Parts: sequence; structure tokens; C-alpha cells
Amino acid sequence: MEDLTSERKANHIDLAFKSQVTDLDTRFSYEPLLSGHPQKPSNSFDFLGKIMRNPLWISSMTGGTSKAGFINQNLAKAAGKYGLGMGLGSCRIILNDSEFLKDFQLRSFIGDDYPFYCNLGIAQLEELIEANQLSLVDDLIDKTETDGLIIHVNPFQEWLQPEGDRFTKSPLDTIKTVIDQISTSIIIKEVGQGFGPASLQALFELPIDAIDFGSHGGTNFSALELFRASEQNQNHFEGLTMVGHSASQMVHFCNDITQNHPEYLNKEIIISGGIKGFLDGYYLRETLRNPSVYAQASALLRHAEKGFDALDEYIEKEMAGYQLATSYLTVNPI
Repeated sequence: MEDLTSERKANHIDLAFKSQVTDLDTRFSYEPLLSGHPQKPSNSFDFLGKIMRNPLWISSMTGGTSKAGFINQNLAKAAGKYGLGMGLGSCRIILNDSEFLKDFQLRSFIGDDYPFYCNLGIAQLEELIEANQLSLVDDLIDKTETDGLIIHVNPFQEWLQPEGDRFTKSPLDTIKTVIDQISTSIIIKEVGQGFGPASLQALFELPIDAIDFGSHGGTNFSALELFRASEQNQNHFEGLTMVGHSASQMVHFCNDITQNHPEYLNKEIIISGGIKGFLDGYYLRETLRNPSVYAQASALLRHAEKGFDALDEYIEKEMAGYQLATSYLTVNPI
């Protein structure tokens, strides 16, 4: 034991020269005296009418590709193991065709206790309304065994996509029609550029269950589509990809709204877009007044592609870090 201790101390001397950290995260106060190390996961909590055991949401990603089934099953297994919520990628491909349906049928992996949502774009819903086919949304929820519908709003993405759709009505009008004609839990999500304060105000006024930020800083689907566009369009429209709102900005937009309208404090929020890890998630959840979870997409996707073991290890460390933050860090007022 003495030899091991001596070796460890020698290693400390060697590593000390490499361990001088000059960057300081001023978002937090570090309180090392006030808690023991976390011994178990955080308590379960209600979210979207179900129970979650950890505050991480698996953001909407992929479907209808050769890898989708493998990736989605890994993600769903992780959701079931850790008690997470999950949103499917766009389900447009299975609205009228069941070829890829198995890639989206994940309830048996997740279990019944945790929130699980299907996903359609505002353009598809506008088309279904025009064709008087909104009943297909009910069918979609039934065959995916999901708890409700995520509606993703993506005007810049559709405009920049070479084969993109064009909206004939405002997304807000389409959402209101869906709410009037379909009785299900609804989440409204942006796809990488977030919502400004007027859009958030409009969403708070609607009888929806949650808002998913999809803020600027993570995967930006407008930028993704621009990579597929002509060089002329890339040069002309590149500036649009730099427009939007960060998760931090949107937290403050929401707090400003609920400060004046406390009746909106029951609206649940999925904080997504540019969330690099548990410190971002903890900070933003603690800053936001509404009940919330934080979401990741690309980090989970990268590990899910490698296999369940890699994903499992990543989430285990992510949740352990979150619990450590709750034990020793308090959020500094801005």
C-alpha cells in the first residue's frame, strides 16, 4: 500500500505541471463543503404526463435509412435503461408506407413508463390538412405506439432544401388547425435556429404540452441543406444559417414571458440545441423557471452508431456528471 501511495504521489507531481487550468466557468459557484458524493441517481419526476428518471431527452434524429433501425433501437434501449424521454426523427416516410415502420416501432425497447413521441414537419401537416387527411396522424401515433406528436417547424430548411416544400400558411395557423382537429399531446420544435420572443409568446398561448427549443448552436438543418444546394445558392443564402437564437437566449425569453404571465409556468420545455454536456444542461435547467429537461442529438447519435455499449457508457458518464453538478455547483445569478 505504501508503494502504491508513493507511486500515486509521484504521478501527481508529473501531472501537476499539465493540470494548470486557466479557463474559468463563471456560471457556477463551487461549494465543496455542503454535500457528500452522490450515491444514487436523482429522484424520478413527472414530464409530459409520464415519469422520467434522468433529465436527458433523446432528440429527434433519423429514420428510413439503412442504419436507422440499428441506431434507433440502441437509443430506445438506452431510454428504457436510464428512464429518458425520446423523440423520433421525421415520420413522413411511414405516413402512407410501412416499409420502414419497424425502424420507428421502439416502444418495446423503451417501455411504457417514459415519454416517446412521433414527429412530422409543418409542411406535411399543411398538406394533410389540405387533403382532409389529418386522421393519418392518429394512425401514425397508433402504429408507432407513441404518446403524441412533435411538430417540427423549419421554414429556412425547407426554403434552402433543393426539393423543399413551400408553406402557403403560417406555421402558427397550421398548428392551430392541428390542435383543433386532433386530440393528442403536442410538442412544437424548431430544427436548429430556435424561436424568437414573439414566436415563444405565441406558443405559450397555445394548449400544447411542451416547446422544444431546437436552438442555434447544435445541428443546424438550414446549414445542412445548404451544403446540398448549388454553389450559387450557398454563396447567396449562407447568411441565413447564422440567424437564430441560442438556448441561453431562449431561456431568458421564456423567463421574461413567464415573469409577466405566471400562468405559463406549467408549460414544459425541452432545452435543445448546442448542449455540449451535463454542465450546459444543469445550468440552463436551473436558470429556466419552467419545468424542463435538456436534450442532445449529435453526441448520442455518434455513440449509438458505434453500438449500444458505447452509448451506454456515454449516458452513464453524462448522468453521473449531472449528479455531481447538482451536489457541488450552484448557478450564479446573471
